[in-house]
Amino acid sequence: MRVCVLSSGSKGNCSYIETKNHKILIDIGNSCAYVERSLRSIGIDSDEIDTILITHAHIDHVAGLRVFAKKHKPNIYMTEKIYKECNLMLENVFDIPAYYEIDDVKITSIKTSHDVDDSNGYIIEEDGLSCVYITDTGYINKRYFKKLYDKTIYIFESNHDPEMLMNNPNYPHHTKIRILGDTGHLSNQDSAYYMSEFIGPNTKKVYLAHLSEQNNTSELALNTLKKELKSKNIKFNNIEITFQNELSEVFVYD
Repeated sequence: MRVCVLSSGSKGNCSYIETKNHKILIDIGNSCAYVERSLRSIGIDSDEIDTILITHAHIDHVAGLRVFAKKHKPNIYMTEKIYKECNLMLENVFDIPAYYEIDDVKITSIKTSHDVDDSNGYIIEEDGLSCVYITDTGYINKRYFKKLYDKTIYIFESNHDPEMLMNNPNYPHHTKIRILGDTGHLSNQDSAYYMSEFIGPNTKKVYLAHLSEQNNTSELALNTLKKELKSKNIKFNNIEITFQNELSEVFVYD
């Protein structure tokens, strides 16, 4: 399995996941040109992308989808509610249920809680390897904890520091409450708690994703997670912060 976060943040999100027989994108919230350029930089022709998974309809997750789909014609998977809310005329769109198989790849949808009609996180699995993608949620239902435990790779939201958010003069109060609420985003503390519940003996890599540019810092996100793991005697250090319009390390694990 090969993973690279191409961009992560409020201005655009896109991640690349490669299995033995499939090349997958989760969301295309950046321009088609940016995604094409980013894929080329890691040795991937955009025509090789055969699958796109969409988490929800917000523009920072679908901005480049229509142009990319028209040019490269991948199969696109999302729920019917997400498709209707996207309001895009697309071909090769398939409704994705709670569990779906594409050849040897198993895809499990995790219902997230965000201020949209419908939203998903995803678990992608093949031959004992797995990648979890969860951003844009106010919380994670405990019924998913067992499914999310001990996966190989996590791309996981650590959006904001609550104190920075509440003291930010540029954000109106109702926006702050929305972000902090059950249909908003995971704080560093929330993220650290969930990660401490999910990281297991087979976990190899954690990407912290969707950091707020105004209400967080990479140091705060990283230190909050490290502190939580230490408090629970969990020894895990392979953690990377992801950024807006900047490629992460390409992580390969066979």
